[in-house]
Amino acid sequence: MNLSPKISGRWISRLSFSVLMIMGLLWISASQSFAQQKLSTTIYLDYTYYLSNQGPITNPQGDPNFKNNFFTFRRAYFRYDNKINDRLSFRLTFDGDYVKAVDAAGKKDDKFRPFLKHLYFQLTDIIPSSDLKVGLTDTITFKMAEDRWGYRSVAKEIMDNYKDVTGKDIDAYSADLGVSLTGKIIRQLRYGVMLTNGAGYSHPEGDKYKKLMSQIQLIPVAGISIVGYADYEKQTATAKALTYKGDLYLEAIKNLTLGAEYFIYRNDLNVLNDQRYNRAGYSIFGRYVLLPDKLNVFARFDRYDPNNKISQDEINLTIAGLDWALIHSSLRLQPNIWFYHYNDPAKNNDLVFNMTFFMAF
Repeated sequence: MNLSPKISGRWISRLSFSVLMIMGLLWISASQSFAQQKLSTTIYLDYTYYLSNQGPITNPQGDPNFKNNFFTFRRAYFRYDNKINDRLSFRLTFDGDYVKAVDAAGKKDDKFRPFLKHLYFQLTDIIPSSDLKVGLTDTITFKMAEDRWGYRSVAKEIMDNYKDVTGKDIDAYSADLGVSLTGKIIRQLRYGVMLTNGAGYSHPEGDKYKKLMSQIQLIPVAGISIVGYADYEKQTATAKALTYKGDLYLEAIKNLTLGAEYFIYRNDLNVLNDQRYNRAGYSIFGRYVLLPDKLNVFARFDRYDPNNKISQDEINLTIAGLDWALIHSSLRLQPNIWFYHYNDPAKNNDLVFNMTFFMAF
């Protein structure tokens, strides 16, 4: 059947309008869907120069030809966030680090490789004013302190910063596989509880024991936070490990953040001369905004004791630097100085300069 030109033209117009409407609705729907998804990248690149050459870090072998300056990528995060709705969201984070290894032929293999750091879903308001996370997620051990410090690009938090220096570890990880519940009871009182494997994000579960973490945050007045933290994990059938930690944060003065934290780590397996020893330390830090979105100044002092049964083994670290957004906030230059002072008179001090390039986009 042939349609008249008038009817045919009207039919084509209606069809075109319908197609355009469908395409428009699909575009709006897709835009709303894509608006809930986010890709982000954070990169820490350092140029490091050893200003001293006699300390255990700047010349560990006593070799005058030991490398005293180098470029290195310390971290490269690639993150995907998907907010499904107001109550459900997902996160996937890949991290990058140098993996020290030897291949089957005995050849050194230490390429910069990616690994999984986060993979979890989050439910909001599963109970009022709370968030439930399940999967490979941030731990509550020192995230609050690290957020207040604000310069993970420059230095890790004290409980995470001294393994490479002392060779002695603290059973504390920035991420682990398990479940956490955080929230607030009232505006002045907040809490966090978490149950994990206890092996950290870079290792599979190695035993049947789990790690239980808990945290209470008290906000007596606006701008002041007092935080208490404790965790417990069995090491063997007869041995356990405990961590106690207390934080204080002051944020009442505009552009100024001050923080302090103190911890004790007790592990029944840490024994010297038939006596259990503790690892402990404290950190005091601050940052100040000199020019909003342009220039900040920061400083920090750590005192770390790897073994309370040994005298003169304490390490004192002072960090100071600037944070400068030269062109845009996504690229920041962070020149910083690290000064290590050792209580052991046999150890010379270390002085290290870093030019940190912080990239986030």
